[in-house]
This record gives sequence, C-alpha cells and structure tokens, in this order.
Amino acid sequence: MPIVQEINSEDASARNIIIIHPGSYYVRIGRASDVNPTTVLHAVARKRFPGGHVYVDSFLPTTSHKNTECMKEVEEARLQVSRFLQSQNQSSGRRRYVTPPQQIAAFNRRVTGQVINPSGGDWYHTNEDVVIGDEILNLDPEAPYNVHFPIRRGELNLHKNIGGSLMSVLENLCTIWSHVIQSHLGINAKNLKDYRCVLVVPDIFNRSHVKDLMNLTLNIMKFGSCFMVQDHVAATFGAGLSYACVVDVGHEKVSIGCVEDGISLPNTRVRLGYGGADITQTFHWLLQKCAFPYIQCDPFKSRLDAFLMQKLKHDFCHLHFDVCGCYEKSFVIRQSKKPVQRFTIQVGDECIIGALSIFYPELLGISSSKTVVTQIRTQSQFEDPFDAEYLRETSRRTAKESLDPIVGESFVENNAVTSQIPGEEELAVEGIIENVQPASSTSDYVGENGSPVGIDVAIVRCIERYGSEELRKKFYTSILVVGGGIKFPGIVEFLETRVSKLISAPHQTERVEVIMSNKEIDSENTTWKGAAVMAHLESAFELWIYAQEWEKYGARLLREKSVFIW
Repeated sequence: MPIVQEINSEDASARNIIIIHPGSYYVRIGRASDVNPTTVLHAVARKRFPGGHVYVDSFLPTTSHKNTECMKEVEEARLQVSRFLQSQNQSSGRRRYVTPPQQIAAFNRRVTGQVINPSGGDWYHTNEDVVIGDEILNLDPEAPYNVHFPIRRGELNLHKNIGGSLMSVLENLCTIWSHVIQSHLGINAKNLKDYRCVLVVPDIFNRSHVKDLMNLTLNIMKFGSCFMVQDHVAATFGAGLSYACVVDVGHEKVSIGCVEDGISLPNTRVRLGYGGADITQTFHWLLQKCAFPYIQCDPFKSRLDAFLMQKLKHDFCHLHFDVCGCYEKSFVIRQSKKPVQRFTIQVGDECIIGALSIFYPELLGISSSKTVVTQIRTQSQFEDPFDAEYLRETSRRTAKESLDPIVGESFVENNAVTSQIPGEEELAVEGIIENVQPASSTSDYVGENGSPVGIDVAIVRCIERYGSEELRKKFYTSILVVGGGIKFPGIVEFLETRVSKLISAPHQTERVEVIMSNKEIDSENTTWKGAAVMAHLESAFELWIYAQEWEKYGARLLREKSVFIW
C-alpha cells in the first residue's frame, strides 16, 4: 500500500510540471507525465488596425534567385554533387546509373493534375484579433493579419519592423504558450501558480534573453516555479546517454556541441545558420529544374505551398544509393477555393541531392545568407555583484585606472586594454572546464567560399576542440542527432561514413556511431522528453526557482541554481 501511494504521489507531481520546448517552427508543450508533447506551429497572427503596417514572417527563408552570381555557384555545386553520385557504387558493387534531368523534365512537362475533389474547402474565417498555431496555415492570405514567428534561427526574432521589439516578441511567446496550455492541456492561465515549468533554452544562449524568458514564465505567465535546461543537455537525458556530441537539426539552424555528465562544454558549441527549411528551398529549386508540374508553387509567398514542399521533402528525399534512375511519385495539392488535384511525376537523383545539401552547404545558397555563431561572453548582470562578467569588467576598469596615464593611452590606442591584464581570461566562466581548447572562432566553421561548412565537417571540428583524446574517441561513438530537419532514410549510415573519413589518424576510432532514435522516441521529441526526465529527478528539487525568490534576487539565482554554466 505505501508503494502505491508513493507512485500516485510521483504521478501527481509530474502532472503539475509543464515542459516547454520552443523552436523556430514548432513549439512542444506537455506535462512531464505525458508520453509525447503537443506540437503546434510556433506562430501568431494578429489583426492589423485599418491602414496599419503590413508584416508577415515567411514560413521558409527568402530566396536568392535574382542573384545570378549566387545561382551560378549553386549550379556548380549541384554538378559537383551529381558527379559524386555518379562515382558511387550500389551495395551490389555495380556502378550507379543516372537518368538525365532533361529526360525527367520531358515527362513532367506532359503531366497534368487529376481532379479528385471539386473543392478544397474554404479558408479559415474568424473575427478574432489573434489566431494561433496551425490555424494560421488555412487563414485567408487576404485577411488583415500580421504573422509573427517569435523565434528565428535559434534566437528571439528581434527586428526593426512592427512586432519586432523585445516586448512584442515576449508577448507573442506568452500568447502562444498560454493558448496551447489552456486549449490542449486544459489548464486555465489563472491556475498556473499551482504548476511548475521546465523551459528548454538554446545551447548557445544570450544571457539577457534567458533572464527575460525566466521573467516571462514567473512574473508574466505566473508559474509557481521554473528551471531552465539547455537543449543539448536535455537531449542526452532523453536518449539516456551520459556523454554525446549532440547535433540538433531544426527548421532554421543546426546546433552542435559536446555534453559530458550533464554539462554542455561551452567551447565546443556552434550554431550554423541553415536547417531543414533551407533544404526545402533547395529541393524546390531542384524540382523546378525537372519541370515540376505545379508551376504556381511559391513556398516563400504561400503558406500552404511551403507546407506542401516540407511534406514532399520528407516523403521524397533519401540517401539510399541503391535507388537509381527515375521513378514515379505522387502528391496531392489541397488549397481552399481550388479543386483538389493529384500529380504523378518522375524524380531522380534530385531526391538524393536535396538530402545531401546539408553536407554541401553551397547548395543551400538558394536561400538567404547564412551565419555561424559560437558561444561568446555576453553582457554582465550588474544586479549580481558576483557575476563573472561583472567582475571582469570592474577588474578591467580598476587595472586600467592603476596604469601610468601615458602607458594607458598607448594601450587604448592599440585596442589592447583587455590583453594587457594578466590572468584576465582566466576569469571567464567558459574557461573553468578542463581539457577544453580556447574559445572557438566562427572562422573554424567557415569554408573557403565564405559559407558555413557541411554538417559532417562541423561535427569533427566540434569534437576535436576537446582536449582529451580518450573522451574525443567516446564522442565519435556517441553522435546524437535530434530535431526534425534531416529525418531522411539512410542519413545515419551516410553520416557515419562521412565522419569516419574526416577523422584524422591520431583520433581514428574503430567505429563511428550515430544515434538518431533511441528508446523508441522520435528524434523530434528527444529534447522535450529529456527535459521531462530531468523534472522527475530527485536532484531537481534544488533547481527550482520560485516566483518569490526571483522577484527578490533576480538574475543571481541563475548563477546559483542553473544546471548550465551561467
């Protein structure tokens, strides 16, 4: 009897914990006791005032079709990948054969849509001031709504247009999360004081934004308590791994970093500014080269077309080299106010080239410019007198003032003030972990042409930033891929092969192992599940930050209670 009571008590506690994992395209929210989270489009549409400014965040990145020089580089990259595929063998040992794109295009030009339903239904009509989540997809494009995605490329979507201020972004986050919690979990916003929240934050984080998000959960949404966990750390808990090189491929970014015993190693973190959405744009371009019969398709301007191309990418793209030549694929177009049509087209190596674009980022030049971000020191928290950044800045000022005025002027003139302070770098929070090389530069992850390196190269460079050769070998045998950006058949085996070929001789291991789905958990939900697991741990009792504490002590609690190095 006591055992049953204990289990029921634990279950009740888990039901009062809500896990929130926000992303660029989807947000995943659920109770810690749930098997899987509720997944909702992470967007909000707000009705415009008459004559108000128009602003609509696109569902896919902007394209570079008008830049002829860029398109020439993309075409050269496509030819390079095509030659690579022609040089490969099938599993039987026979050379792969390729159907010329011109032959496939000739077939597709003769394709016409087969009407399977005279009407695709009506647009979603509403008089509400706010539309949230998946309903935005079917919202009439002519309706007076501005559409906002509060997170882009792994960061808060701050910009100079309407809805781009920090307060607006936080309000959009609050609106979306509160709506999902109330409509899908059945919890009234007024009762959140009786619930706890675990919020998943990016591995590469902005300290100021983390503080704002904590303020959002405790002071605005009014949760009773909250703690934060980095997405890479949560992913290892979800996969049941004590150490791993985590590769999180999302809608708009790829983040890579090494995790050991629940600690994300700061100097191994990198975020590449491309993701599944960029692959979708490239795949659409490849289909167009083969005379894609749905000529009106514009995934940048049309939300439904963007959703269609996302689906075609997941259904068509693969990395099975035994599949050669051309083959037929079917898809259905459902659009409001238009007949429902089925198209049967021929496709060839375009399906493989699309999946390979994440290994050849030059192909991703079809979409907007890419960025590379590594973990850097951010602004200090002045309300915390023991904050490492605050101590560094004050020690720098003290040292500068104590120098001889003439010498000091010389230092300032040469922009070398910080480098003249002995031991200054040792004060960095990121420097307290052993066996890690100095902070990585973005140039470590940029190729000769100025674009980010492929995902395989980035993984190797990330792992090799760790100083312990023994642990590097372990990381190579535990490469954990999470997120929904590259769920292509054959991706695990191909990634293992590519990484194995890139490893330098001193670090060569007997095998490279890539883990994508562990313990029957979908790779898209691994991070969310890991955060739920952490909420169940006995040690989590010490991590919770309560609303009263936050109001009294503020950001210094993040230094004292965070599970990551603050």
